[in-house]
Amino acid sequence: MITATGLTKRYGTTAAVDGLTFEVKPGIVTGFLGPNGAGKTTSMRLILGLDKATEGTVTVNGHAYRDKRAPMREIGALIDPSAVHGGRSAYHHLLWQAQAGGLPRNRVGDVLDMVGLTEVAEKKVGGFSLGMHQRLGIASALLGDPPVLLFDEPVNGLDPEGIQWVRTLMRRFAAEGRTVFISSHMMSEMEQTADHVLVIGRGRLVADVSMSEFMQRSAHSHVKIVSPRSHDLVPHLEAKGALVTNGTPNELTVTGLDAPTIGAIAFEQGIPLNELSTQRASLEAAFMELTHDSVEFRADRGPTTDIAFA
Repeated sequence: MITATGLTKRYGTTAAVDGLTFEVKPGIVTGFLGPNGAGKTTSMRLILGLDKATEGTVTVNGHAYRDKRAPMREIGALIDPSAVHGGRSAYHHLLWQAQAGGLPRNRVGDVLDMVGLTEVAEKKVGGFSLGMHQRLGIASALLGDPPVLLFDEPVNGLDPEGIQWVRTLMRRFAAEGRTVFISSHMMSEMEQTADHVLVIGRGRLVADVSMSEFMQRSAHSHVKIVSPRSHDLVPHLEAKGALVTNGTPNELTVTGLDAPTIGAIAFEQGIPLNELSTQRASLEAAFMELTHDSVEFRADRGPTTDIAFA
């Protein structure tokens, strides 16, 4: 588990991360979302002790990362896959990491095979594509077979097969009871991968909910009703606080009530329903709606006056 309490990082007078309090729990995939400059990468660097917090604390399974005796066996991370020595082969890049972490040599071959790089193990990393760098970075994170995994944009540069592979891998690790924390700008992929989402904007937490609840909260999510007596249903729905709009003569769009509640009201009033269906927003639509005021750069009005950090 990753636990942050009042986590803050300031650069001068600017707060890159501003009082974040959250938990990343084991057994599920937690997505970390936010516009460019929201503070995602800074938050991950604080978790790993790569940056020092101005205020607050963050622990991994109850202890700060710097206090871990065998950190590679407890947390694996991918932050910058290009931060490798281009003159080394993939095998030797992983070998020195394994030796530094007190891990057995045979673990290198295991993770190379796991990420699909066995055939290029002796090739120099400097000639790798972005997708191959990503796979090598994931292999580094997996060297210690850790219970906590943290990935910053793990699918960048991967082809569709590679993206599907990462999704399957993350969900498998979560099913094994590991803590899996992923940031990504690929909303369609995150929607299929994450069970829970943390959303930040300008360094502050704006949502900490399950994926289904996050999308359901969006104004783009609604319940569609088709009934020959739809007009008779409207006052009963509005009395329960729903917002009702008309579509076709027999069709209603309802927000503020879920489908089971609407069905129960219709049953109580003896109103037949031809259709009662939940229309959920996509993750992208829900995200854009929630973070509209937290975007650092927007084409229609240029940069905001605040400075933020990735």
